[in-house]
Amino acid sequence: MFILYHCDIMFILENVLVNLEAAAVLTAVSVMCVLQYTPENVQGPGCDVDPSEVTLPGCVCRAQSCVPDGCPCLCFGQAYTSEGRLVERQADEADLLHSQPVFECNVLCECSESCQSRLVQNGLRVQLGVFRTQDRGWGVLALEPIPRGCFVCEYAGEVIGFQEARRRQLSQTSSDMNYIISVREHGGERRFIQTFVDPASVGNVGRFLNHSCQPNLVMLPVRVHSLAPRLALFASRDVEVGEELTFDYSGGHDSNTQTQMDAGASQKKPCHCGAPNCTGFLPLDISVLC
Repeated sequence: MFILYHCDIMFILENVLVNLEAAAVLTAVSVMCVLQYTPENVQGPGCDVDPSEVTLPGCVCRAQSCVPDGCPCLCFGQAYTSEGRLVERQADEADLLHSQPVFECNVLCECSESCQSRLVQNGLRVQLGVFRTQDRGWGVLALEPIPRGCFVCEYAGEVIGFQEARRRQLSQTSSDMNYIISVREHGGERRFIQTFVDPASVGNVGRFLNHSCQPNLVMLPVRVHSLAPRLALFASRDVEVGEELTFDYSGGHDSNTQTQMDAGASQKKPCHCGAPNCTGFLPLDISVLC
């Protein structure tokens, strides 16, 4: 049974319900562990780019929906299908990784609000539930079937700089929850863009998503109004009603090598995902620890 509680009003805007029966003791503190709700990223300490500022130019496509030929927003090709699902760039059935950068039309574009290239900016459209797991804290489950390639939600929070991410991570102990996600994008010529998002105190429903070594969601950086990416989560396979939603905190990269585990020994945490290929520990990005 899913019911709404007055202290969870923050979730109503994004179709998220909280299962009160799953919590043995419910308090405003236990549920409202997000101190400030935001559906999108906000600028945090050390971040030079304000995610809310419109810095990308708009297109002049005066059409119902933009097409790749002639639209600068689609210079890397159409990212979404007409059904609003992610265009698959990989032949591997188990892999939904999108090899091309994803840009959406923005507020400066002259195309219609129903343009096919506007998806993540429209926010969460599927119904989700927040529940209490047995051994992994809070989790998120699907309250409706979610088809492969469907946008589920963002992982939104404070966008912070490297030094701030390092400070926050070093201040944590093995018993503290770590919500900092580090996303690295290769810019060519051995250059890369690194983005840190931390929803520990400012965030959305994405902060309740658990890690799995065999996830059903994949995270992709999507740019809408700003060069600061929005971390969008898409279903990597068909998801059934009542199934827990998870993603790989490492982004599919091996973060549990012996060198990495030794460097982050004081902060490594056991993984309880239960997947056949479970590595035994949660992914840990040691780049901010060095």
